[in-house]
Amino acid sequence: MPSETAKGQALLGEEEVRKVAKLARLELRADEIVRMAAELSAIVGYVRQLEELDTGDVPPTAHVRLARVALREDSPRAGLTHDEALAEAPRVTQDGFAVPAFVDD
Repeated sequence: MPSETAKGQALLGEEEVRKVAKLARLELRADEIVRMAAELSAIVGYVRQLEELDTGDVPPTAHVRLARVALREDSPRAGLTHDEALAEAPRVTQDGFAVPAFVDD
């Protein structure tokens, strides 16, 4: 990985972008590789800035806990009848929803 030698110079080179794109099975054009190198370098630069912060007095956090969870009570209630559920279906077959066949190639 190229290191930053001057302010604003790429931290991530085009070769690294090509490797990451290949791993992610992305096909990038030459102009996209150049742009992604610049954008990813900016992200890496920001992370490096964050690494410089003194976090010694900050306790580790395993999760974020909300003080109050805004969820409704989970209680049984009446649902749709069979006929109501199928009434808006575009296609119905044998008392159920008809869906197109899916074949994984």
